[in-house]
Amino acid sequence: MTDRSVSVVIATHDRPELLRRAIAAVLEQDHDGSLEIIVVFDRSEPAPSLAEHPAVVDRDDRQIFVTTNTRSPGLAGARNSGVAQATHEWIAFCDDDDEWLPGKLAAQFEALDANPGARVSTTGVFIHFEGEDTVRIPDAAMLTFEGFLNDRMTEVHPSATLVSSELIAELGDVDETIPGGYGEDYDWLLRAARLSPFAVAAQPLVRVHWHGASFFFEKWKIIDDALEFLVEKHPEFHEHPAGLARIRGQQAIARGAMKQRGAAVRTAFETTKLKPTEKRAPVALLIAAGVPASAVLRTAHKFGKGL
Repeated sequence: MTDRSVSVVIATHDRPELLRRAIAAVLEQDHDGSLEIIVVFDRSEPAPSLAEHPAVVDRDDRQIFVTTNTRSPGLAGARNSGVAQATHEWIAFCDDDDEWLPGKLAAQFEALDANPGARVSTTGVFIHFEGEDTVRIPDAAMLTFEGFLNDRMTEVHPSATLVSSELIAELGDVDETIPGGYGEDYDWLLRAARLSPFAVAAQPLVRVHWHGASFFFEKWKIIDDALEFLVEKHPEFHEHPAGLARIRGQQAIARGAMKQRGAAVRTAFETTKLKPTEKRAPVALLIAAGVPASAVLRTAHKFGKGL
């Protein structure tokens, strides 16, 4: 692999201090190819001064471009806006509140070299919540279309993704029509896994910060609608009962959190019929009975897991 130039798309919205940390972590990568960072301001004023970072001023192979989201408001539109301006052979993403760790890009290119058919790479992550890290490492054997149908695999995170521009062109845009933008990264993984194997750098090389400021923290109606959208978009879920049970279990939890007790109970029983051991079904029943969903969510986050 000769061309290792990387365009890094960072979508941001009103988190200047976290954004600066994310940018610095990218610039500190010991990478032997060109790097350009495309910072996309979504529904907020751009900060042109970001391009004056010393690591950019002092090197001709590091650049920062500051732009705005010219597509639909939200993360999907912002990422598409950034990709449209990318000029390098490889494209990576980093959320503005996450941070790459030393050696990330080098490890990913090593993994790609070891897997010549792969056009996308991911790494392990640290899930950071309330001051503690939980290590999550992807199982390379599971990163197939069928594998992603059965399990979202939280450890495969957008901030740890490196993908060829050729594959990006085949995939097309991040889907901006998903309700509220929830699950756009999951939809992207499903589509990518149809077209390419994944190369895995099996080390935690990105710190993913989970916190209450995240847009989808407790946005239950959006979550419920988006999950239904994904099942309709990918009808293969109906051929994978375990995967569909996971989705229905998440919807049962969301409906319980919205005080739709009857719908939550019915969806929980549907979940159990699909997969009797799906743990989200009893969790949904607890929430429908009055256990605060926020408390359950925070408990799951402490173990580096979502609902």
